[in-house]
Amino acid sequence: MTILQALILGMVQGLTEFLPVSSSGHLVIFQHVLGIQQAPLTFDVIVHLGTLVAVFIAFWEDIISIAKRPFSKITYLILVGIIPAGMAGYFLAPVVEKAFESILVVGIGLIFTGLVLKYSETIANKYLGLKLIEGTSYKDAIFIGIIQALAIVPGISRSGSTIAAGLLAGLDREFAARFSFLLSIPVILGAGIFQLQDAFEYGFMTPDLIQYLIGFVTSAAFGLLAIKVVVNLVREGRLSIFSYYCWGVAALTLLAYFFA
Repeated sequence: MTILQALILGMVQGLTEFLPVSSSGHLVIFQHVLGIQQAPLTFDVIVHLGTLVAVFIAFWEDIISIAKRPFSKITYLILVGIIPAGMAGYFLAPVVEKAFESILVVGIGLIFTGLVLKYSETIANKYLGLKLIEGTSYKDAIFIGIIQALAIVPGISRSGSTIAAGLLAGLDREFAARFSFLLSIPVILGAGIFQLQDAFEYGFMTPDLIQYLIGFVTSAAFGLLAIKVVVNLVREGRLSIFSYYCWGVAALTLLAYFFA
């Protein structure tokens, strides 16, 4: 992997981890475009760590509040919400692993993401959600978690699906975005731990240190930018603009699959 490739993959990971366009799907696409069969496993861990840092910076007040009151309702909502994703990751990861080799799966997943974004915002515009923490039920958290679990498939956006699920559950727009990002912390951390275990098992690949540093910094910086963009768009009720992006990339991806 070259320095330029590390820069591009770090930027793609940072932006697409939080923009509702599927980070896994875009990494599959860019690896095809750049001719990388697979990014080094330790590099994947580093860029995921960068996006985790971005969440901590953006939501440090919420995180500190949770740390001071670990037995508050928001903590339980997050714990309930991550159960479906955790189960899907544990039981279905070996089955879904082959999907990461197929841009066909990515194209179909992006179509689904675009539809979910468009439908959820249409519903939210008709029935304005007002639920904050106290009004959000554990049933709502489970529903959001189940939708999040679908993001194990490349092309289905984790952030997009959870925000959309929050809007469909009647959550306040800004709280739906906040809850989605807070829910991402244990998911990203868990994914990083599993990748780290694999890295120890199969051995570390050791490109130049500068590649790790570039991947970390770019994923963190662009991840923070993406978070701010998404929160503002959700607040304004304009997140569905990414539906058209998802459909456009899906069309190009499917054309590449069938005619390349």
